[in-house]
Parts: sequence; C-alpha cells; structure tokens
Amino acid sequence: MDSKEVLVHVKNLEKNKTNDATVLEILRVLDKEFVPTEKLLRETKVGVEVNKFKKSSNVEISKLVKKMISSWKDAINKNKRSRQPQQQHHQEHSSVSMENKTPANGSMNGSEQPASSQPDATKQEKYVSTKPRNSKNDGVDTALYHHKLRDQVLKALYDVLARDSEHPPQSILHTAKAIENEMNRVNNCDTSEAAYKGRYRIIYSNIISKNNPDLKHKIANGDIAPEFLATCDAKDLAPAPLKQKIEEISKRNLFNAQGATIERSVTDRFTCGKCKEKKVSYYQLQTRSADEPLTTFCTCEACGNRWKFS
Repeated sequence: MDSKEVLVHVKNLEKNKTNDATVLEILRVLDKEFVPTEKLLRETKVGVEVNKFKKSSNVEISKLVKKMISSWKDAINKNKRSRQPQQQHHQEHSSVSMENKTPANGSMNGSEQPASSQPDATKQEKYVSTKPRNSKNDGVDTALYHHKLRDQVLKALYDVLARDSEHPPQSILHTAKAIENEMNRVNNCDTSEAAYKGRYRIIYSNIISKNNPDLKHKIANGDIAPEFLATCDAKDLAPAPLKQKIEEISKRNLFNAQGATIERSVTDRFTCGKCKEKKVSYYQLQTRSADEPLTTFCTCEACGNRWKFS
C-alpha cells in the first residue's frame, strides 16, 4: 500500500468518524494491507488518525486500534534494530574516511563535518556530553525564525528535551522544531498569541513534571506525534495514575452536582383539591425549627397539582 492509498483511507476515517461500521472496515483494511515505515507514518499521519479511535465507545474498534498501534510500533522498532549494524559500519567507515581527509593540523573545511553533526544523525546514535545538555552547550542555534517568541519557545523545548538525553543534537532540534511548527500552525502566535502561549505551557509543564518522567522520552523517541501535542487536552498528557485520579474526581463531582434525590411515596390518604383524585405522591422536610412539625409536600400524580401543609 503506497502513500496515496493510505492518505485516501486517512481522509475516509476523518469523514466517517461517527460511522462505526465504516471506521471498522477501513481499520481492518489498514491492519491487513498497510506495511508501516517511518517515512509512511510521517508523510500520511495515519498513526495519528488511527490513534484517535483508541478510546472509541465501540469495543471492537478500540481493541483493533490498540492491536494495530502495538504491531506498528513493533515493526518500526524491529526495522530500527536491523539497521543498527549497518549504521555502525557506516559510521566507522565515515570516521576512517574523515581521518584520511583531515589535514595534518586537524582543521576541517565547511563540507567536512563529523558524522555526529550531520543533519541526518539518527536517534539510535548515543550522544555523550561532558557538560549539561542544552542548546548553548550542544552548539545548537535555535534562533531560526527571527521571531522573538517562536525562537524562545524553540529554545525552551530544545533545552528541556536535551536534558539528560542521549539523542544527538540534530535529532532533538528536529523534534523541537516539529512541535513548535505544529503549535504555530494550530494557534498562530501572531494572531492567537494567548492560545499559542497556553499550548506551550501545557506541553512544557507536563514534560518537566517529576510525576511524568516517561513523557519526555516518548516525545524524543517519536512515540508521541507533534500533531497530538499541539491539539490534545492537558489531561491526555498526564501519567496513568493521575488520569485515573482525575476520572475518579470527575465522577465524584458529577455525583455531588446531581445532589441527593428526595424519596417520594405515593398514597391514597390525600385528595387533590383540584381534580379530586386520591393518587398523590408526597415527601416531608423539616423546614422550620426542630420542635415544629414536618412540612408535607404533595403532588397529584393525575393532574400535577402541588400543595403543602404542616
């Protein structure tokens, strides 16, 4: 299945997201025929679209999506592992070539850069630094947009993702740029500055949270797409225990908001003064001081007439 076919399925998923039967049919086709690669996933955003149905109320859809996402991740990781020996050989060969090309004084011209500084540095390469990781110590220029706010956000994202990371600088810069670009696409900082800043705070605060240590690694490894980060709810970035606690609090608040239901009894002891029927529901409340009798509230079940007495 090529990218054009995948894009057609992605568009159909967007159009028919409320039609469970159609969604299920499209997902089954993708599960059977789609062979995931990093390039295809990046170009088509199919992973992002499929992941939207992970919490579907349709159990069959939700189960199939979880299976697909898991198998796609396994396939990508397997492909990465199979490339590692080739990459290592290529790096060793490049190192030898660079040594041969390097002049005796150790200087290099602009076209002869070390392998670790090349833009295509892979995430599998471990980057070791003797200094704390940040854009300054990594020698990375984050002033790419010549726009004060966007450059500040890009720098902050780079610094927080680089901290304690073993990914090479170019990989981290690529991830930070992708996130900032999506943020600016969804909420343009020139026309919606408040929304842009709000989205940045949501992402940044969750990344630095000590209660959510896995989030930064998932973002750096590409397990969480920039498109998702730019549009998701803040609670979607929370760690599993916190999500559960938020859900419990929401349920409890909903229950409390509904209030206690007053229990009513139906009797024939009272006669409606309006329609003379004897089918009357009632309840009693203490509306005055404790030594006063209860107030009885009556409702005729036949005509809806209401009255009260003590």
